Amino acid sequence: MSERKISLITNIAYILIAFSVGVALSVQAAVNGQLAVAMGGNTLAAAFYSFLTGTIVLTVIAVLNGNLMIALSVLPKQSWEYLIGGLLGAAAISGAILLAPRIGLANLLALVIAGQLLSSLAIDHFGILGVAVRPVSVIKAIGALVMISGVLLTLFGDRILDVATVGLKHN
Repeated sequence: MSERKISLITNIAYILIAFSVGVALSVQAAVNGQLAVAMGGNTLAAAFYSFLTGTIVLTVIAVLNGNLMIALSVLPKQSWEYLIGGLLGAAAISGAILLAPRIGLANLLALVIAGQLLSSLAIDHFGILGVAVRPVSVIKAIGALVMISGVLLTLFGDRILDVATVGLKHN
């Protein structure tokens, strides 16, 4: 198989994995939100359960993968900003659990995607946190504007349509 064909297959696999991650995030927000409701509205208890089950699964996988202690041994030498991923994850999951039943899953995830898109463009463009610099091109900026427009339509499209419909009825 040619190198170009392998690269295409790899890229398609990456796209499908990324799409699956998006589906998992939507389902996770929905089930965690419902779990919080079942737990009497206790957002933190639902987040704790979510992280506990995730920790158990990751522990098993990491132990089976090997070299866990060697990998963990470098943690004391790391800069603080590389060690806050768990805190950020806890805040994100707790926020999603809190907001999903209040603003709806589509609105929540539209705002999450907007936040992820804008922050990731800045992180890539400026090489923040040591990531490789990937300048924002004009086409990427246009794509971001299109996606943000979609977010705004998701959030406010029904209201805009209602106002437009009322305006047309008066004419």
